[in-house]
Amino acid sequence: MYTVLLLTDKLITGGAEMYFCKLENHLKDENMTFYSAAAAGEMYNQIHNKSNFIPLSLKNHLGNLKTLRKQVIQKAIDVIHANSLRMLLYSIAIKKITNREIKLVYTKHNVTMLEKKIPFLFKKVLNRHVDQIISVSNFETENLQQLGVRKELILTIYNGVDLDQFPFQPQQAQKTFNIGILARLSKEKNHKLFLTIANELRNMDHFTFHIAGDGPEREFVEKEIKKLKLSHKINVLGQASNPYEFICNMDLLLLTSFREVFPMVVLEAMATGTPIVSIDVGGIKEAIIDHETGILISHHSEKEFAEKIMMLHDNEDLRQDLGSTARQKVEESFSLSTMIHSTLKTYQI
Repeated sequence: MYTVLLLTDKLITGGAEMYFCKLENHLKDENMTFYSAAAAGEMYNQIHNKSNFIPLSLKNHLGNLKTLRKQVIQKAIDVIHANSLRMLLYSIAIKKITNREIKLVYTKHNVTMLEKKIPFLFKKVLNRHVDQIISVSNFETENLQQLGVRKELILTIYNGVDLDQFPFQPQQAQKTFNIGILARLSKEKNHKLFLTIANELRNMDHFTFHIAGDGPEREFVEKEIKKLKLSHKINVLGQASNPYEFICNMDLLLLTSFREVFPMVVLEAMATGTPIVSIDVGGIKEAIIDHETGILISHHSEKEFAEKIMMLHDNEDLRQDLGSTARQKVEESFSLSTMIHSTLKTYQI
C-alpha cells in the first residue's frame, strides 16, 4: 500500500484544473490511497473526497511548503503528481526538506515561463528531479525532446473525456445558426479573432455568436463588441456552469487561440458531435483530422474562418458526418478510462 498526493495551483476553471479534478474523482486502486491539494477556487465543489483534500494558499508559498511538509510526513506520501511547474518546484523542495524517497510525476499542460525565458534551466530541472513526465500530446513530447529532456522520462497520455458526461447529441435544426467559443477570457485564447470573425459575418442575419467563459480579458471583449457595434450579434455569457449544454446548443464551436498544447474543449465538442473549426496549433491536429473529425485553419485569418463557417452552414450532411466521425475518434482514442488507467501505471514504484 502506498500514498499519492495530487497537486495543482488553484481550483479555478481551466484545462489543467479540470484534469486535476478528473484524477481526484476517478483514480481508484486497492493498493493506493489518494490525497489532493490546491488553493481555493470555484471548482472546489467538484472535489469528491473532501476529507482527503489539503487546502493551500494562493499567495503564501512559504506557508504552503510548511503545510505540505507536515502532510507529506504525516501521511507518508510516496508519490507526488504535480500539475504545474510551480507545484513541481514545491514537490522538489518538499522531497529535499523531508529527505523522503518520493516519486515525482509532472504533467505538462502548457508552455511555462521558465522554458520560454531560460530553457536550459527548465531542461535541467526536469532531467535531474522528475521521475516521470506526462505529456498530453505528441506535439508536446517532441517539444520536450527538442529542449533536451531525456526521452525515457516522457510518456504521452492524452486528456480523456468522460463519455457519460458528454454523450453524443445529434444536432437539431434551429432558426438561428449558433456559433460559439468556450474558453477562458485571456489573451492567449485570442477572442479578438472570434470578434473579427463575427464582424466578417455580420450580414448573416440568422447567425448568432456566443462567448462562454470568464477571465481578465472580459472588459476588453465587451468594449470591442460595442466598438464593432455587434451587441445584437454576440452574447457574452460568463462562466459556463454546464459546458455540455453550451456545446450542444451550438451549431459550430470555434477555437482561435494563439497557442495550445491539447485543449480539452476540442475533445468535449468532438464527443458531443458538435462540429469544431479550429486553428491548427499545438497538438490539436492529433484529434482534429481536417475534413474528417473537424476543420483546421492554418492561419489566424477571419476570412478563412468565415469561409469554412459558410461552407459548413451550407452543408448539413458534412456537419453531421464530422460530428459522428469525431465521436467515434474520441471513443477510440480519448476516453477518460484510458487516461485514468495509463496515469495509474505512472505511480507504480
